[in-house]
Amino acid sequence: MNVRDALEADADALASIADSPTDVMRNLVHDRTVRVAEDGTDADGPGQPVDESDRSRYGSSSRDDLLGFVSFDANDDTVHVTQIGGSDDACRRLLAEPVRFAESESMAVELLVSPDNESVKGAAEDLGFDRDGYGPRFDGARTERFRLDP
Repeated sequence: MNVRDALEADADALASIADSPTDVMRNLVHDRTVRVAEDGTDADGPGQPVDESDRSRYGSSSRDDLLGFVSFDANDDTVHVTQIGGSDDACRRLLAEPVRFAESESMAVELLVSPDNESVKGAAEDLGFDRDGYGPRFDGARTERFRLDP
């Protein structure tokens, strides 16, 4: 699995993963740090390494190209994960991105998760996050707050 910075060309694939409009995801790429996970194989076939010099592969991406994404930003002394989605393995790998950034800056990390999102909750617990009560409701749905302190 390869992890890289998201590009504007990824907006359609991100929208598919997040079930959000493409223009919202395009704005997300511009406004936040967004990292995406790819399957790590080239169009030449399974098991073939991705040629990082072949940036044309990223000219546009489809839902099949990306395994998941994470977006985050930093305020004061906390990194806030604003969105995360994708396969179980991708979520685990991608959640490590804001954690790595936070550790290098001696910052905490906060994450809000819907109670039924076992994939992200499992990834958070695997990385050492602690449950920190409930977060705000979004569209009437409860969220759980997870926090990782340095």
